[in-house]
Amino acid sequence: MGKGVTCSEESAIGRQLNDWYGQPLGRMLAAAEQAALDAVLPNIFGYHLLQAGHAVSPLYGASRILHRAVMASATDVGGPETAVYGDLDALPVVADSLDALILHHALEFAADPRQVLREAERVLVAEGQLVLVGFNPYSLWGLWRRLRLRRRSVPWCGRFIGLPRIKDWLSLLGFEVVQVRHVFFRPPLGRMALQTRLSLIESWGARWWPVLGGVYVISARKKAMTLTPIKPRWRPRRARVGLADPAARSRT
Repeated sequence: MGKGVTCSEESAIGRQLNDWYGQPLGRMLAAAEQAALDAVLPNIFGYHLLQAGHAVSPLYGASRILHRAVMASATDVGGPETAVYGDLDALPVVADSLDALILHHALEFAADPRQVLREAERVLVAEGQLVLVGFNPYSLWGLWRRLRLRRRSVPWCGRFIGLPRIKDWLSLLGFEVVQVRHVFFRPPLGRMALQTRLSLIESWGARWWPVLGGVYVISARKKAMTLTPIKPRWRPRRARVGLADPAARSRT
């Protein structure tokens, strides 16, 4: 794995994570994540899509949206020509301008993951969609992370956030979860020969324990705010205190 880093060293996370994805286990996980994204993205329409996180390779190949870009941090290297640079907790995008936003393992390494989601809500148009890729703590991957004595290296140094909490955060921000996919049910073992022998676990997991995949892919829609018209409440005008009833005066 090489020299590990703590997740507080944000300048090294992107580079280390991309190095990890270049290893055999990382390549297998990347293929599984890409397959899940390829199933979700063709159903999202609009004009502008942004991919943000620590992955510098475009993951939006299956999207039908024409204007697409990858956002990388200033310390990430090897980004595509379409890359823009910025921070996840302060996206360099005007409000209500994106039709789709892909957050690839962005919350695990964020100092304030809820701020990242608030930024996602800010930049998406009404009915825009957020596609969130994250590590599942309630899986063999989460168990492996807990049992590892050396958790300084990525991705294990990240904060794996459970799906129920993510759903709560999204609901509070006005998102509606459209779909959740789980991928990679095998344990995170680096020996490819053993991974091949365990390939049946993928089909078993998808059928019998689908919520235990190592990674979840969430598709959530930003709900449009509906304005409820306020009807005026017509009330009879009350007599002012200290003034006599005009009818009573006419009778005197």
